[in-house]
Amino acid sequence: MKIKVGIGYDIHRLAIGRQLILGGVTIDFHKGLLGHSDADVVIHAISDALLGALGLPNIGEVFPDTEAWTKDFDSRKILEYAHNMVIERCYKISNIDIVIIAQEPKLSPHLNKIRESIAAILQINGEDIGLKATTNEGIGAIGAGEAIASIANAILIANI
Repeated sequence: MKIKVGIGYDIHRLAIGRQLILGGVTIDFHKGLLGHSDADVVIHAISDALLGALGLPNIGEVFPDTEAWTKDFDSRKILEYAHNMVIERCYKISNIDIVIIAQEPKLSPHLNKIRESIAAILQINGEDIGLKATTNEGIGAIGAGEAIASIANAILIANI
């Protein structure tokens, strides 16, 4: 059985006047993530983990932030693209493990909805998605409430 593993990471600054979208879910908060797209750090990290496991270019190369067509882009489409690459290369997702690092807002009330959103996009069982949220204990830009980051691992299994 052939197995591939990928890791993805993303971080974006928080800004007033933006929607906070994590894992394809809009979260009620007075700030959102600043970026060329919708800046969904969770989906960006997962997408890079999937593409990395396949040895493919990262999302910044496929969806460049220098192009008008990616402005305010819905990151769910990025994850759909990464998932399609997994399928085209005859792999299936064994599991995804995700950590969201945010000082605020409190994310535990949103984790089930985020898991359901990711599972629906990837067409996998929610039980195959590990999802945790943590703070940065007041350290750095994340700890100061200036940014949110996410780390994701993906394990792919050959679908033969």
